[in-house]
Amino acid sequence: MQIEKTLLKDCFIIKPRVFEDDRGSFFESYNHETFKKETGLEVTFVQDNQSTSKKGTLRGFHLQKGEHAQAKLVRVVKGEVMDVVIDLRDNSETYGKTFSIILNEQNNQQLFVPKGLAHGFITLSAEAIFAYKCDNYYNKASESGIIYNDKTLNIDWHLPKEQLIISAKDKELPTFKDFSNS
Repeated sequence: MQIEKTLLKDCFIIKPRVFEDDRGSFFESYNHETFKKETGLEVTFVQDNQSTSKKGTLRGFHLQKGEHAQAKLVRVVKGEVMDVVIDLRDNSETYGKTFSIILNEQNNQQLFVPKGLAHGFITLSAEAIFAYKCDNYYNKASESGIIYNDKTLNIDWHLPKEQLIISAKDKELPTFKDFSNS
């Protein structure tokens, strides 16, 4: 497994080593000791989630705040998504910066999203199966986020606005300017 830094502190791309033969392929998607050694982070995942989405589904930007903040390890099992994170850590050198990556079943890459980053993705393929591990349990009262079309962040979602499928809840999230960590 190869681990690469991104421009956001403690946000990493994980590239597995894939073994292929006549039967198909195999790769180790996560190794606690390797992750700890390469990143210096001690993370224990306690929850594993999966969603399916059709093309144009935009999920996010979401995060858990306070004692329920979550780090996530995200990947695509089937299909393709553009995954985007925003640094919302108050004292971070990269506060307000974004990072995006294409995750798909061909590249098998994963993104480690540390606590304090809002996370979202858009499905670019006909369908996508998205899986993610969390290091803390979901708590509805701690849920927050940033609206997907924030003008300050100006994210290019790679699809026309009329093709986007967005939940009512995600349409009501605050702007980057109005977001508060408290």
